[in-house]
Amino acid sequence: MEFKHYSVMLDETIEELKVKPDGIYVDGTLGGGGHAYQVCRRLKTGRFIGIDQDDAAIQAAGERLQPFGDLVTVVRSNYRNMKAVLEEHGVCRVDGILLDLGVSSHQLDTEDRGFSYRYDAPLDMRMDRRQGLSAKEIVNGYPEMELYRIIRDYGEDKFAKNIAKHIVKARTQKPIETTFELNEIIKAAIPAKMRKDGHPSKQTFQAIRIECNRELEVLRESLDEFIELLNPGGRLCIITFHSLEDRMVKVAFKKNESPCTCPPEFPVCVCGKVSKGSVVTRKPILPSAKELEENSRSKSAKLRVFEKTNE
Repeated sequence: MEFKHYSVMLDETIEELKVKPDGIYVDGTLGGGGHAYQVCRRLKTGRFIGIDQDDAAIQAAGERLQPFGDLVTVVRSNYRNMKAVLEEHGVCRVDGILLDLGVSSHQLDTEDRGFSYRYDAPLDMRMDRRQGLSAKEIVNGYPEMELYRIIRDYGEDKFAKNIAKHIVKARTQKPIETTFELNEIIKAAIPAKMRKDGHPSKQTFQAIRIECNRELEVLRESLDEFIELLNPGGRLCIITFHSLEDRMVKVAFKKNESPCTCPPEFPVCVCGKVSKGSVVTRKPILPSAKELEENSRSKSAKLRVFEKTNE
């Protein structure tokens, strides 16, 4: 199956990245290589390093970026390992880092990956198919309170408690093995009159996927390190699709811009914490009306940008 990947906010992201012909750039969520291709087009003597944990993405992006030859290095890994990946390839600092935290169209549209509630498939949802934990283990093995917490926090579903209860009850009869089995359980947990706004499984599937791939944990642990990896004047561009992701990025950017922990009544700073740079986007950049019309999956996207201080 061809790797389809619609690059969300492509023009806006490339513009904010301020690509220099001799710069070094990293895409931590390479996907189908849409953003990457546009970065590489702007390089002359620079370098591009693409990281993704999905084997299908690595293959597709590798083929797409082949015309750029030695300028490009593609690595199968999680972006949480970015520093180690760069060191392995002789790079200490970079001029730009890009993350698109959305699930790729390919992952959603490949039926046997189990990401989508639209296809009947084994419960999987692993972005890296080498890992042990899958959606099936979460749905069948997590205690009810833990399922409730995940669906409430990551899915922001007001019926989280009832959905968790229905899942636990159903799995006592037999293991829940497929996406459609889970769909029916979720549907039964939500009152019929409340099922009008979109598919009833959307938020629960999102929550399980986030938990399965430790998406928020990985992002939280990586943000400060990304800023450390930037050269002076370098930029970090992050596209989020979830309110918790966006809040995390916003808070991390603000903390790196204004790290001082001195009480406000102190006349001068004595904590010695120095700003790492500045937040370029006081408010996030949102998709254009044209993009929203062409690609419904960009609906919740937000782009935030941080620039490292010139030392």
